[in-house]
Amino acid sequence: MKEVLFTGTCTALVTPFLEDKVNYPMMEQLLRRQIDAGIRAVVICGTTGEAPTLSDEEKLELFRRAKSYVGTDCLIIAGTGSNCTSHAAYLSLAAEKVGADALLVVSPYYNKTTPEGLLAHYLTIAHTVSIPIIAYNVPGRTGMDIPVSVCQRLSPIPNMVGIKEASSEITKVTRLCRECKDFAVWTGNDDQIVPAIALGAKGVISVLSNVLPVQTQAMAQAALDGDLDTAAALQQELQPLVELLFCEPNPIPVKTAMKYIGYDCGGCRLPLTELSKENKKKLDAYFSL
Repeated sequence: MKEVLFTGTCTALVTPFLEDKVNYPMMEQLLRRQIDAGIRAVVICGTTGEAPTLSDEEKLELFRRAKSYVGTDCLIIAGTGSNCTSHAAYLSLAAEKVGADALLVVSPYYNKTTPEGLLAHYLTIAHTVSIPIIAYNVPGRTGMDIPVSVCQRLSPIPNMVGIKEASSEITKVTRLCRECKDFAVWTGNDDQIVPAIALGAKGVISVLSNVLPVQTQAMAQAALDGDLDTAAALQQELQPLVELLFCEPNPIPVKTAMKYIGYDCGGCRLPLTELSKENKKKLDAYFSL
């Protein structure tokens, strides 16, 4: 039986910039805030971390510095996915060498593939590294879905430990939890944290917890503890902010929101632009309450 990598909330951390360069001192502030809030796992260079606009050198330096800073207080999960299998394998091994505790590997995008291609992609990476791997299913961005059947075939692989499921179908969580034994499920949707955990998910890889780590962890933990009344109340209370954080492509809104709470993480790299004036007014109104 595989040990579950983490339960509760893992934060998909924003990458802070200062004049378009990675702002490492701010990254350390963000990591400290997460640890102090009780978060014990973070993703570095995921979607929220603007991985597509970061060079390999920047990614590896982020992984190295993040792990050096947090030590044993927090798991560093490195985003190393690519639509090129050899590149994903190379970056995954390099991330392991600089200290990453685990990997988050998105499915191939743009060129897509078949179920057999997905299986071969993940097996190649799994055989390249020794640290745990979480597959990442986000069909809204990749243009393809990782079928439950592929997860069933990946689940016996010792270092394939689970999936971040970020499709919009809550029934997919049900099937994954029921049909993929020894393969943990974490939702990637902040609006589905409580229902996903109620169906068997181990937690969430969250955007929301950049802004409200204490509350997000409290919601996930209440659901894990079976206190669904408390968890559901928190899910409903936080839903307006969740909707605002996804009013434009992630991480545009969350980076704007971070400024409201005193953490200026800079803007996003192109092709992502500033939050629209209309949506900025909505965030203004929310944080003025």
